[in-house]
Amino acid sequence: QLQLVESGGGLVQPGGSLRLSCAASGFTLDSYTVGWFRQAPGREREGVSCISSSGGRIRLTDSLKDRFTISRDNADNTVYLQIDSLKPEDTGIYYCAAGRLLCTFGSLRPTGASEYDYWGQGTQVTVSS
Repeated sequence: QLQLVESGGGLVQPGGSLRLSCAASGFTLDSYTVGWFRQAPGREREGVSCISSSGGRIRLTDSLKDRFTISRDNADNTVYLQIDSLKPEDTGIYYCAAGRLLCTFGSLRPTGASEYDYWGQGTQVTVSS
């Protein structure tokens, strides 16, 4: 079964950190661009970041780039999203997706998101004191 599984979410206080993981099973991620998306309650899904198959090309939404870091370990078939200095507005469900597309800012927009082949079920991040 081909699937992506996110983990690492949880309840964290403002200012804290989380590292989200996106693990693939049934296929290898090393030939796929992987993107992270999030959806806050009552809001549309938004793109956060993407990383190319080799890890050599990264795009991060401008408003988040000071606190978010994407990385990948192809040996472990996993992509990570490090989130520091968490804010309440970071609350939401975080999804990863994999696809054979270029990692560009366009791939983080709704039209680009439709080009991903696989999506995970999401991991909940709640930032609250």
